Amino acid sequence: QVQLVESGGGLVQAGDSLRLSCAASGGTFGFLHMGWFRQAPGKERDFVAAISRNGASTEYADSVKGRFTISRDNAKNTVYLQMNSLKPEDTAVYHCAAQVTLTAYTVGRYYTGPREYRYWGQGTQVTVSA
Repeated sequence: QVQLVESGGGLVQAGDSLRLSCAASGGTFGFLHMGWFRQAPGKERDFVAAISRNGASTEYADSVKGRFTISRDNAKNTVYLQMNSLKPEDTAVYHCAAQVTLTAYTVGRYYTGPREYRYWGQGTQVTVSA
């Protein structure tokens, strides 16, 4: 069973930066496809960013392209979300997600749909004031 624990959220002002971390345990990190989603009050959980098992492929929601960067450190079993130029509309609970695949041909694949992920963290709150 894979466990995910997010950290790094907080209250910042518009234009500031934050780096979220998601530490994974209970599985082989190299077999995990990782993603970040966010959910604002009263809204659905939205895709933010995803990264492949080998870190070679990434994908972003249009709303964060050019501002957010997803990365992973397989030696530390951790995925990061660097968030720059934050806006009030980025305010949400940010969740880390993971999906396991074991075959070599999926190593460069990423997933953008919440239903494609089996494991979820509890989330970390990000609040951006105007």
